[in-house]
Amino acid sequence: MTTSPATTPATTPATTPGLDAPTWPADLAARYRAAGYWRGESFGDLLRARAAAHPGHLALVDPAPERRTWTYAELDARADTLAAGLAGLGIRKGDRVVVQLPNTGEFIETVFALFRLGALPVYALPAHREREIDHFCAHSEAVAYVVPERHAGFDHRALATRMRARHPALRHVLVVGDPGEHTALRDVTGDPADLPPGPDASELAFLQLSGGTTGVPKLIPRTHDDYAYSLRGSNEICGVDAHTRFLVVLPAAHNFPMSSPGWLGVLLAGGTVVLSPAPDPGTAFPLIEREGITMTGMVPPLALVWTEAAPSTPYDLTSLDLVLVGGAKFAERAARRLRPALGARLMQVFGMAEGLVNYTRLDDDVETVLTTQGRPISPDDEIRVVDDAGEDVPDGTVGHLLTRGPYTIRGYWRAPEHNARVFDAEGWYRTGDLVRRLPSGHLVVEGRAKDQINRGGEKFAPEEVENVLLGHPAVLDASVVGVPDDYLGERSLAYVIPRAGAEVPRAAELKRYVRESGLAAFKVPDRFAFVDAFPQTGIGKVSKKGQREGVRG
Repeated sequence: MTTSPATTPATTPATTPGLDAPTWPADLAARYRAAGYWRGESFGDLLRARAAAHPGHLALVDPAPERRTWTYAELDARADTLAAGLAGLGIRKGDRVVVQLPNTGEFIETVFALFRLGALPVYALPAHREREIDHFCAHSEAVAYVVPERHAGFDHRALATRMRARHPALRHVLVVGDPGEHTALRDVTGDPADLPPGPDASELAFLQLSGGTTGVPKLIPRTHDDYAYSLRGSNEICGVDAHTRFLVVLPAAHNFPMSSPGWLGVLLAGGTVVLSPAPDPGTAFPLIEREGITMTGMVPPLALVWTEAAPSTPYDLTSLDLVLVGGAKFAERAARRLRPALGARLMQVFGMAEGLVNYTRLDDDVETVLTTQGRPISPDDEIRVVDDAGEDVPDGTVGHLLTRGPYTIRGYWRAPEHNARVFDAEGWYRTGDLVRRLPSGHLVVEGRAKDQINRGGEKFAPEEVENVLLGHPAVLDASVVGVPDDYLGERSLAYVIPRAGAEVPRAAELKRYVRESGLAAFKVPDRFAFVDAFPQTGIGKVSKKGQREGVRG
């Protein structure tokens, strides 16, 4: 892993026609190809190769409402047929298609069909509604929108009707299920012999969503080459192979369950992907037993729920070997509970849809796995940790994380003003994360810069206080946010979910507990609120923005 702050010329990369975002300088692109990171294989090519090598191997299981399966040969053929049907509708290479499907086999078929055409999926989460979908359709100039008939009680067809009326470029609405006034996805078929040539691996594969907590998400342009490299690196680190049986419990459109190593990484390796329709233990635990699941990935709040439920479950979870926890920092006290409860190894993941991904390793010592968020995939992942003035800080010192590398983007889709703020002329991406780097290269996440609490000039990271609160026997989960205060600027508010069956602790008791832990007095929460659940983002992470807005409301 390189740590030098200047290894490329101080020039702003040009925007390549058709990409609508800055790309890697030519010298770096050549270096990444020479190193074998970028291999010139599109995702359509990769699926075709797996189908040729292992046609009868089970690729995909969709268990709901009744169990359906696809071998690699079947998935490849269905992607071809759908791609030809999409081409027959006039969808071409480079066109954008908003895909908003839950964890179903049709989601996987659709994105591989688009990969094969070179059309770009714009990944919307099932929880997105009018404001977000309107933005995605307008900003990407989408020509098609793929939705379920209904999901979680919401009729997506009605939303699609409004979107089509509002956006002239949106020519097609394709529906899984009863299409109503739109087109049924099952009827979109064609002759694979009529398929046009596929995309070059250096071209865009899809537009992912940023994980920003303010405003609507930005669109992240990923190429086949750069993303496939992150998948291969993830597979090597996680030990993914043809015997891996991966349970997708988070929304499949999100970066973490897609690529770390995710369903796309597992399909790249020739393994088996099982799609869980919901993440709760009542849904997922029977699937682990029935499908012999060996690996899954989840966010910290879900990991806590599984940890609580596992000791009393009647289902056999012994096939589960590796649980990846990422999407947000997994507090040390919570991490220590996982293996005793689930019987599986823990691997921490810290990454971003913009690129950089860090993993603890299978051969790391236990304390490293429990207390760090891993180290980067690639030897060419460049890392800087800097102070507020942009100066590099020594290992062990908290600072702002900057990165660049062979799978970290050089700019967002059609966002020049934002790109000028978060990417410098040398291509360094300012992630917004606060971290400490250890001499081993492992990173310890200390929070988001915007989430820091400034209490009368004393700044601290909420995660430090949350980790202490998680040690209290009556606390299941805790989330600390800053709230406006006329005198101090901000005071701290701790939201607490009490443990089931335990007596709800008093605020004074928890204040004393935090104080006696040895934290500074200014870090002791000023207020407590006891709740049954936290507001969540579309992937199930705690929404601190929602918690702060709840106070203001």
